[in-house]
Amino acid sequence: YKVDKYIYLFPCLPVSLSTCFPVSRTMTTLTDLSHTIEDGMITYKGLPAPIICDYLTREASRSHYTGGTTFHIGKIEMVANTGTYLDSPFHRFEDGKDLSELPLTSLANLPGVVFRAPAGRAIGPERFTGELKGKAVLIHTGWDRHWRTDQYFEGHPFLTRAAAEFLRDQGATLVGIDSLNIDDTADGTRPVHTTLLRADIPIVEHMTNLGTLPDTGFTFHAVPVKVKDFGTFPVRAYAVI
Repeated sequence: YKVDKYIYLFPCLPVSLSTCFPVSRTMTTLTDLSHTIEDGMITYKGLPAPIICDYLTREASRSHYTGGTTFHIGKIEMVANTGTYLDSPFHRFEDGKDLSELPLTSLANLPGVVFRAPAGRAIGPERFTGELKGKAVLIHTGWDRHWRTDQYFEGHPFLTRAAAEFLRDQGATLVGIDSLNIDDTADGTRPVHTTLLRADIPIVEHMTNLGTLPDTGFTFHAVPVKVKDFGTFPVRAYAVI
């Protein structure tokens, strides 16, 4: 082919350009980081389990259509804090941003980093290193191994107030954990929720599969539905590696 400053001629056209110029393709992996929500499942003791049922069954829908065509319309009744969910500032603060006001830049396509905390309960600022500004900081404790057991509700790992303040000061965009709560539930002031959500840093709790992620080199996504005057909602959190 002839190439000059202005003209590009490809004699092999109309065959695709990839035939003329092979393009290397990098394979990506999608990793699911969310628990499955099921009827009757308890996420947090004291909160009701979701009720999942039919609003319109397939059999009942037959009369609305022809030729054997059927549809199913489901109905779910649940509290916002069900399964793997994201907290917006409105969850903690009356004047905070609700789910509908969160910018997508705080929820999706975030460079991610995982920090491992396999032992102990209180996770302090010394656990975190490196550049955190603009990143989704995910804390892998392994506590998700107790999901759907009584152990899950007792003695869970959590961040300290100092850790939350450090992550805020370092410019983290989102913080997630695979534990019952990012706070010590014995502390009624909830310092981690208070610190992060006041700084408009969303929190994702009850994550899973963080052990399958690399420490870095992935993007993180956790977008809830866009509900006005709502502070929390389940997400399908996932990583692109």
